[in-house]
Amino acid sequence: MSTTMAVTLAGILAIAAVGLSGRRNTGHDLGEWAVGGRRFGAVTMWFLQAGESFTTFSFLGLAGLAFSDGVAATYALGYLSLCLIGQYLTGPRLWRLGKENGYITQADFFADRFNSPLLGKVVAVVGAVFLLPYLQLQITGLGLIVQLATGSESGATGSMILATVLTVGFVLWSGLRGIARAAYFKDVLMVVALLVLVIAVPLALDGGLGGLFTAVRESRPDLLTLHGGGTDATWFTTAMLISAIGAGLNTMPHLWSAILSANSSRALRRNYIWLPLYQVAIAVPVVVGFAGALTLKPGTDSKAALLTVAGGALPGWLVGVVAVAAAATAMVPSAALLLGISTLVSRNLLPARSPRMTMRINHVCVLLASGLALVLGLTRPALLANLLLLTYGGLAQLAPATVMALARRNRLGAGPALLGIVAGVLTLAWLTFGGVDIGTVDAGLLSLVPNVVVTVGAQVLWRGGAGGAERLPAGGGAAAPTRAAPSGTTARS
Repeated sequence: MSTTMAVTLAGILAIAAVGLSGRRNTGHDLGEWAVGGRRFGAVTMWFLQAGESFTTFSFLGLAGLAFSDGVAATYALGYLSLCLIGQYLTGPRLWRLGKENGYITQADFFADRFNSPLLGKVVAVVGAVFLLPYLQLQITGLGLIVQLATGSESGATGSMILATVLTVGFVLWSGLRGIARAAYFKDVLMVVALLVLVIAVPLALDGGLGGLFTAVRESRPDLLTLHGGGTDATWFTTAMLISAIGAGLNTMPHLWSAILSANSSRALRRNYIWLPLYQVAIAVPVVVGFAGALTLKPGTDSKAALLTVAGGALPGWLVGVVAVAAAATAMVPSAALLLGISTLVSRNLLPARSPRMTMRINHVCVLLASGLALVLGLTRPALLANLLLLTYGGLAQLAPATVMALARRNRLGAGPALLGIVAGVLTLAWLTFGGVDIGTVDAGLLSLVPNVVVTVGAQVLWRGGAGGAERLPAGGGAAAPTRAAPSGTTARS
């Protein structure tokens, strides 16, 4: 076993051990397991939310995008900054509503604010389905990290299986507290790895960091401008906007646990003020990607750019440290995704009468979701990879209804909200898989247009025909969701 592989495996085990150490005796309290009893302070929130935002795409994807398309990679810096403005404005409101009404999931918010259990279930289905390919992306990304760092394909498969099993273990054992504890460790690793990269990689080149961009300007000036192709100015603008809309309005279901776990709205606001500092770290993979454009052979796989450059500039054990930090960017978000999927199912889709049964359903969902993502990631990655094309734009279709539901008095009916969401998702599927030529405009952003049009038109008809925003009943005549206790332990009927 190489030094790099040994360090990588030891690091994966360490991440899991830290996650396991976060356990508290939660009994059968889903609220404690999923949102930490709503007692997290600003520091824990900072690490938890930062940990969820820095994924394998942030580490490998942005470096690869900078390697192949240059400054197009900086769209991530723009959308992350914009989304934090949106979260600063909406996050505290979501927290207050969650505290007052016992929300544990995003679907709780929709069911309550629209007085519609059916809408809550639809949102839960959409969220769980679209998060699964995102989970698979993290798992396969981890395998790619190990393979690139060690050169061992069999080691990559083994590492995927080991990391998935360990992640499932600390999620089941510790819940959100374990994820928060692992996020602390992850962020320390990230700071160390990024400092090593930003110092060592430019030093390996003539002229250091300044010389790097001078060389880019002289030999690859095309990387310093947005040019034609798949990442032109239109792509840059629309991709940044749809990402900012989706993240800024928290349309990704796994982001809600972190928000609802805060001990106060003030802690959230303080967190959103300081979180932009973490986005400085996003620039480091971009710098490494530019270095790769100068030093790597043409035709190099863009996803391999960061670790290939690191391997040429660092000794084996330090490459292992970087690989562990990259693995952490897969394991911590994977844990948050598993928690998000399982709580949607056990809380909103298959609610049980007793807290004990709710937790059993929840834990079974963790095992099934992780197993399915792992098996498909190893055997049929294309199946979920195609669905991943819909994940970001599809979940962004929840944005118009979210905006209306945030108002002090929600004037949008559940029926129009549901029709708008369905129209947006169907339009997105048609644009993505129907062979429609839309150039480089983001399909998710375009799909918001029929979403809003259908929502507004249906609301006009709804109010005219029903005399106002009515409750959309659940199948079988189920009642609207009941108010839960602040801990969120009461099952919805």
